[in-house]
Amino acid sequence: QVQVVESGGGLVQAGGSLRLSCAASGSIFAINVMGWYRQAPGKQRELVAQITGGGTTNYADSVKGRFTISRDNAKNTAYLQMNSLKAEDTAVYFCAVVGTQWDSRPYSQDPTTWDYWGQGTQVTVSS
Repeated sequence: QVQVVESGGGLVQAGGSLRLSCAASGSIFAINVMGWYRQAPGKQRELVAQITGGGTTNYADSVKGRFTISRDNAKNTAYLQMNSLKAEDTAVYFCAVVGTQWDSRPYSQDPTTWDYWGQGTQVTVSS
């Protein structure tokens, strides 16, 4: 079993920055893909960014150039640095982990293919 815990959400003005953290613990034997999704009210959950164990990253077009995903493999922790935040970035942000070993290719964006999820952290950007 794997536990995933997010932290770092909050309220920020448009143009500001936030850094989210995601700590995975438990039965992790392989270096897995870690990612961030978000879900705004009335909208589907969408992939924001993902990072493989080897460091390959993939971003949604809407956040490219503003968000940066990184990870510390020794700590099984992923981070999402969010800069130049916009009102449309307001959502609950979820960290997700793939429970099987993966190579350097971008992983599926389909949230049903990800194995472990955190409870989510609210990010609110005021305009």
